[in-house]
Amino acid sequence: MAQFDNSKTFAHDDDSVVVIIGSGAGGGTLANELAQQGIDVVVLEAGALHDRPDFHADEWPAFSQLSWLDNRTTSGSWRIARDFPNLPTWICKTVGGTTVHWAGASLRFQPHEFQALTHYGALDGANLLDWPVGYDELAPYYTRAEDKMGVTRTNDIAGLPGNNNFKVMHAGAQKLGYACNTGHMAINSRTRDGRPGCQQRGFCFQGCRFGAKWSTLYTELPAALLTGHAELRTNAHVAQIEHDAKGHATGVTYFDKDGNLVRQKARLVAVAGNSIETPRLLLNSASAMFPNGLANSSGQVGRNYMRHMTGSVYATFDEPVHMYRGTTMAGIIPDEARHDTSRGFVGGYEMETLSLGLPFMAAFLDPGAWGEAFTGAMDQYAHMAGMWLVGEDMPRASNRVTLHDELKDQHGLPIPNVHYDDHPNDEAMREHAYLKGSELYAAVGARDIYRVPPYPSTHNLGTCRMSAQAQDGVCNAYGQTHDIPNLFISDGSQFTTSAAENPTLTIVTLAIRQAEHIGKLMKERAV
Repeated sequence: MAQFDNSKTFAHDDDSVVVIIGSGAGGGTLANELAQQGIDVVVLEAGALHDRPDFHADEWPAFSQLSWLDNRTTSGSWRIARDFPNLPTWICKTVGGTTVHWAGASLRFQPHEFQALTHYGALDGANLLDWPVGYDELAPYYTRAEDKMGVTRTNDIAGLPGNNNFKVMHAGAQKLGYACNTGHMAINSRTRDGRPGCQQRGFCFQGCRFGAKWSTLYTELPAALLTGHAELRTNAHVAQIEHDAKGHATGVTYFDKDGNLVRQKARLVAVAGNSIETPRLLLNSASAMFPNGLANSSGQVGRNYMRHMTGSVYATFDEPVHMYRGTTMAGIIPDEARHDTSRGFVGGYEMETLSLGLPFMAAFLDPGAWGEAFTGAMDQYAHMAGMWLVGEDMPRASNRVTLHDELKDQHGLPIPNVHYDDHPNDEAMREHAYLKGSELYAAVGARDIYRVPPYPSTHNLGTCRMSAQAQDGVCNAYGQTHDIPNLFISDGSQFTTSAAENPTLTIVTLAIRQAEHIGKLMKERAV
């Protein structure tokens, strides 16, 4: 059980605090890094506190307990708009955010992926841009993040054991000449940081009861609170960010658990609400000075929404596999993550083991399907192996988060609409990935092979992107908004492009670097 010493409180009119909106990978890490410097922070989390004893080893109750289920709408040609029109994203509304739900894959971006425009060139229909920061600058912060998170195969930490799902992938990888191991995972392979090694329960997505998987819920946030420089407020749904006549952020208003509107003053505000809620908040904070929303002089707030090119391949075999036993995702093939235009697309993709429980498999294998083929697949569940395909998708100005013209949430705020159309590069990459995943399983005797469409998005990126020039994006290389010097973006929405790798390690890396920068600015009284 995490030790939440939340006895320290700050006055609502204390304008010396840093207000952090969101407690996930970005917000929770930033809170601890600042608190360790002696900087006072107030963390506002829209969800409730659910700790390890509360987690359900049952997919649907866990989904209901942890997920962000506030109404959203969708538009565009992506299949999610048809299959899950009010659930485009699979993220969490709970202390720790989506670090409670994530699988733990912790991969560094490749150097060329920070310079997508330079390496890929200008693609029709894509809004590519080089990051204003490169791999060499981030490398030491990646090292610090890997140590903080206990990432396997770094810092002399052993890899996780391979379950049957991994063994099937590994055998297929050998047939195709691919490299394959149990990956760089922020899941303890042995006792570390006061947390036990992985017990191979197989419920990583439902919250790790043992705390072996890194989450800000039981690492960063308790550590921040123990400094006496942090306060965590739960069930605090932020409504607006306020500013003064000079255009500087002065605090936020939020709805508490009883629905009361509360104002918290601030010296600096950092937004880490995920790539849907972060732009939604900036747009909902429009004022006479900022009629198009805060930090939006470029018109880029909400634009360039990315969700990664995804899809899954599952296969059945004569002998049982029991893929659900052991770590949900602990097998990675990196070979196709390279940039090689001879395949018919730019960028690349990772192949990662993935298992869903039977309830989720029934929901996601072929949404809406029924009949002999579907029930036949379900009957073979114990004989299934599966992988997730995750690759770089192209930012598009038209893929965006906007405010709904009519629909409001429980607090009377306009809800977000998420519009998305696959870029032709995404479609070509997905087809290549489906073929390679199918080849891998066929090479080891698969009986039936299933191409599974993308799930509601777990990797939500862009919408408040970094840029060297103010007219091209929302924030600079430190997440500091171009328009408002004491307003920062601290989550995956600051990503300029998506890269092929799972984003959490990079979000934590940027948060460590951002906290260092904020501390410097505060000491210099530049903010």
